[in-house]
Amino acid sequence: MGQDQTKQQMEKGLKLYQGNETQKALELWLQVLKRSTDMSNKFRVLGCLITAHSEMGKYRDMLRYSVMQIDAAREINDGDHLAEAYLNLARSNEKLCDFHKAISYCRCSLELQDTSVGFHLNGQVYLSLGNADLGLSSFQKSLESFERALRYAHLNDDKMLECRVCCSFGSFYVQLKDFEKALFFPRKAAQLVADYGQNWSLKYRAMSEYHMAVGYRCLARWTEAMESCEESMKIALLHGDRPLQVVMMCVACAMHACVWCVRYEQKARPRYDASLSIVTEIGNRVAHAVALLGLAKCCLAQDEVDKALDAISKSYEIAEAVGNKLLLLRVHCLAERVHRARGPQRLVREHVVKFHELVEELELYCGFCGEAVGDRDQRLQALPCAHIYHLRCLHGNGTKGCPNCRRNSLKPGFV
Repeated sequence: MGQDQTKQQMEKGLKLYQGNETQKALELWLQVLKRSTDMSNKFRVLGCLITAHSEMGKYRDMLRYSVMQIDAAREINDGDHLAEAYLNLARSNEKLCDFHKAISYCRCSLELQDTSVGFHLNGQVYLSLGNADLGLSSFQKSLESFERALRYAHLNDDKMLECRVCCSFGSFYVQLKDFEKALFFPRKAAQLVADYGQNWSLKYRAMSEYHMAVGYRCLARWTEAMESCEESMKIALLHGDRPLQVVMMCVACAMHACVWCVRYEQKARPRYDASLSIVTEIGNRVAHAVALLGLAKCCLAQDEVDKALDAISKSYEIAEAVGNKLLLLRVHCLAERVHRARGPQRLVREHVVKFHELVEELELYCGFCGEAVGDRDQRLQALPCAHIYHLRCLHGNGTKGCPNCRRNSLKPGFV
């Protein structure tokens, strides 16, 4: 297949994909991949396949094409191609919640950033690195990477990247329970979509609406949460975005628990069951563990304690395998509650001890006042060194340095 014909076929595939004719686009790209003998063309069409399978939630196929792209980049023997291929390999492992591998491949990509495309790729690499560190509950490292990604987005005037970083900041602050910031950043992302996203993929709008729905839910702004939830789900269903469908079902279940608490489990349980079916297929292990915890709560509401404990046990195994310490905290907290009501007390003590060990390991406390961070809705602020404290403590600190690293500057960071 000639160069011009290959380019035309790839562009035709992109138009089909943007027109929501995904299967036809995939068939066309696979034909190009099979017939093309030029490695540069193979590399580009593999990039299209990686993006498509990522958005469809077919993460194992995404990983397979990413490995093929690495092989193509090595044959081309070009640093630019290798840097991009390692980034895609990192993203694939991030989606499959193999966060240590994702971090390793991000670093491989950064080592190649002296190339001509490095300046433009750096922001995307740091975003993926931050997401992987967040998956391991490494909050300081995650924050540092997100801030770097945001700086590159501003330097390159890359509004799409800025939108994605803002959504990741939303997830970051949801986990640390600064719900004001958890809503602020997704709303900023939604504004970027409104101002600049006329020709962007609808996934950006769906992504910002999802993160706003989470923020509104955390702040008990139920009407706005449901509006964002419905808008995001509508786009997810239209485009067959199964990963987004899963998380939106979990958000809806959480709102049922808080607002329509009378027999909410009757509505929530089928949604959790449906979510579990999808996450098992796509391989998002963190979402799998979260859905299992939600199912456990439904079982407890229906006095099915044995089924609840089974779901908690499975959630623990996944969280332990992934290395998500904050998720492990939630597992121990729920397990302690169950055993406190049922016994034996030995298990209660075990879960309490493990819970506090994880809190110490995560350093989820303010270095100024010594109180916990992330246990309830509180306003937080990061210093330039990326250590996080209560905002009220920083205001009362005067000119003292960071109590963790002793840096002198107390100028608040961007977030």
